[in-house]
Amino acid sequence: MTRIDRVAVVGGGTMGNGIAHVFAQGGHPVTLVDVDAARTDAAVATIRKNLERQARKGVIEAGAVDEMIGRIRTATDTGAAAEADLVVEAVPEKLELKREILRALSDAGGEAILASNTSSISITALAAATSRPERVIGMHFMNPVPVMQLVEVIRGLQTDDATTATVMELARSLGKTPVEVNDFPGFVSNRVLMPMINEAVFALMEGVAEAEAIDTVMKLGMSHPMGPLALADFIGLDVCLAILEVLRNGIGDPKYRPCPLLRQMVAAGRLGRKTGRGFFEYEGRA
Repeated sequence: MTRIDRVAVVGGGTMGNGIAHVFAQGGHPVTLVDVDAARTDAAVATIRKNLERQARKGVIEAGAVDEMIGRIRTATDTGAAAEADLVVEAVPEKLELKREILRALSDAGGEAILASNTSSISITALAAATSRPERVIGMHFMNPVPVMQLVEVIRGLQTDDATTATVMELARSLGKTPVEVNDFPGFVSNRVLMPMINEAVFALMEGVAEAEAIDTVMKLGMSHPMGPLALADFIGLDVCLAILEVLRNGIGDPKYRPCPLLRQMVAAGRLGRKTGRGFFEYEGRA
């Protein structure tokens, strides 16, 4: 197995800052890369806030916050990732964008493992854009990353055993539980989750029940910690729509067709928590 010390994370959004957080907390020097310097600054501020919350809860020592933040540096160019042993791509769920970034990282040379945090896109297709597909793998963290234990580790067609073993052990070292899965659209998590969310949206559209009632049935009747519509708002309705499109196109089964109401809400800009309104309304948001 390859020893992983230095880590780079490309993408300073919600998932990127969470991934940088857990690696810094785990003792790794981290380079957080985003084309927008304001986004990386905001990401580091979010990481500090979340570490301070962990300290208040006794999860980490209060004096460790500055030490962990000190392990993170920021950059606006992927060239800053050249010295990393592992690079985790965590940009928006767009195939061509991810391919472009992974290609640039590969062309920069080095032997780093290239991991994608994609929640649905083919690792094999992403790896094909690089010069070392055997060292490309999926590392799908769950949101919120510092809290959620699962990491889906996805093998592409050419991912080798050494890369897989290294990433599985690395995830364990971060206190996560890695689960190895093969490269099919949506993997396991979203292949099961998204049809449930989509069916809840159909139930709402068809007037089976109101949004609060649908979520209450699933929380109290099925022991789900969060109802499917609230969860869709948390994930982002645009992200849910994108994943359903990957499932429908990749598997070819019409059962994955996105609900027209979901499409309508995305078109209206009602994307969930991040815009202040989705199936529910959220105070203090735009």
